[in-house]
Amino acid sequence: MNPFLELGIREEVVNAISELGFEKPSEIQEKAIPVLLTGNDDFVGLAQTGTGKTAAFGLPLLEQLDFSQKQPQALILCPTRELCLQISKDLEKFAKYIDNVHVVAVYGGANISDQLRQIRRGVQIVVATPGRMLDIIGRNAIDFSQVKYVVLDEADEMLNMGFKEDINDILSETPDDKKTWLFSATMPKEVRRIAQNYMTDPVEMTVGTKNTGNANIDHQYYLIRAKDKYAAFKRIVDSNPEIFGIVFCRTKIETQEIAEALIKDGYNADALHGDLSQQQRDKVMKRYRDRSLQLLIATDVAARGIDVNNITHVINFSLPDEIENYTHRSGRTARAGKTGISISLINIKEQSKIRQLEKVIGKTFERKQVPQGPEVVEKQLLTIINKVQNVEVNEDQINQFLPAIMEGFESLSKEDIVKRFASLEFNRFLEYYNNAPDLNIDGRDTRDGRDRDRGERGPRTGSKGYTRLFMNLGAVDEFSRGDMLGFICNNAKISGKSIGKIDMKGVFTFFEVQDEEVNKVFEGFKAVDFNGRQVRIEVSGDSQSDRGGRSRGGDRRSGGYGGGERRERGGYGGGDRRSGGYGGGERRDRGGNNGGFRDFSGKRRESKGKY
Repeated sequence: MNPFLELGIREEVVNAISELGFEKPSEIQEKAIPVLLTGNDDFVGLAQTGTGKTAAFGLPLLEQLDFSQKQPQALILCPTRELCLQISKDLEKFAKYIDNVHVVAVYGGANISDQLRQIRRGVQIVVATPGRMLDIIGRNAIDFSQVKYVVLDEADEMLNMGFKEDINDILSETPDDKKTWLFSATMPKEVRRIAQNYMTDPVEMTVGTKNTGNANIDHQYYLIRAKDKYAAFKRIVDSNPEIFGIVFCRTKIETQEIAEALIKDGYNADALHGDLSQQQRDKVMKRYRDRSLQLLIATDVAARGIDVNNITHVINFSLPDEIENYTHRSGRTARAGKTGISISLINIKEQSKIRQLEKVIGKTFERKQVPQGPEVVEKQLLTIINKVQNVEVNEDQINQFLPAIMEGFESLSKEDIVKRFASLEFNRFLEYYNNAPDLNIDGRDTRDGRDRDRGERGPRTGSKGYTRLFMNLGAVDEFSRGDMLGFICNNAKISGKSIGKIDMKGVFTFFEVQDEEVNKVFEGFKAVDFNGRQVRIEVSGDSQSDRGGRSRGGDRRSGGYGGGERRERGGYGGGDRRSGGYGGGERRDRGGNNGGFRDFSGKRRESKGKY
């Protein structure tokens, strides 16, 4: 007998989830479903992301609701539009063989009129982010008088994002006799307080230990000088050719700079942060889900609610401010019982943060050595060999070309052919890692990036030797900066390394190009149009080559990946921290956390913004 049938789930739903690959319940599903099917109790479920919480509350909801009625009977609140869409789609899939099930996703960044129209047509389950839900309540556009169940999913995340008052206001609109089901990865005081205020003697279940990480995740860290962080990061990526990962940064600027640097260096990467429009965000996420992106560079806020299968690595380019965020970050990998790796890049002063994390999640972090050049080259070579061995040969199609192929290789020995094919992919790694320095440091090293050995450098961009150009396309044309970089390079037939700063505005863009490549840009865009509009390229009035002056390029004071001085407030701080930045420039971080993680209840919160 199917184990989900034994739990009490109806056959129609079991048939639907079987088609989705559900074979046996996860631990949280096995514990929660029998309790929630009774419909008699409030409930608190503590489980990490990726453990199957959506099915744990979604399957019982489908058993409890009356789908002959068209009033809202269940409200599910979650922190992000990404998770909101994910939950609503999952519920629709679970209910594939049940008639008249109507689920509406209510979230910011989408047309509210469409959402209101769906509500008016009749809906039993509303999945919502707090901000947009309040907007709809404020319009008196929804009746919650028949709501029997409220689910708070990723409650700790919602509170961490500053939604506490919004949740209180929304819950006050629902009936007093409703049942509240709360799911959370961690149990800070604010989550406990919600349970006390809105629940009556709830049943509490914990999968694993509170605040601990997924047992299937290997936690690793690399100890490096701050100035070598980007170079070390690239080596780690290059030594894992099959990597499919999320790279976490602390700021939107850092996220964008790393993504642009990776694109210039030939990696399949893009950024995800709060400044992207919904269309841009959807475009990035589609590419990531389709695996045409290998690396997604994201902030904590932007990545909340992302549920993508088979992520192999989570890389903490910068450690998070709050301990709980590390748990959420690492939980993006090793989902549904699979294994994964969580990597942190740290400097000398951050070793104490690793010790703190070990105590909280109850797991030991393994210190790894940044691969040496020859190790990376060998990994890449073996990957090429495996690809050749495993490539699928279409005999029917290739046979017609075999005579010409054999003739072309007639003068080459088998050994020569092997060498040449390997070199097609291999040469750039051989060149890049030739005489590459050792980036590892001793744990007692106190220089922390201030030594004179510059080592490998991050990608540099700057105004000297660049011409600042104007283009009559911008953000309104649905370009991200990564898209714009590709658009310029493809049309001008130049390398991404030839492009400096890209300063994108609403309807136009300024970008810097190495002086020797400027003519190629003008030639390449002579007859290019975009959506029927002629693309116009001009030399900006303040270009270095035009006036002999300094190219402003947005004039942002940022060390970024091109040196210079960058000043930031906040972060781990612990006083006036200086490091080499990503490109060797000086970076100063003031204030912050007195050398420790921020308490969950600390005043610093991520802005609600679009999420």
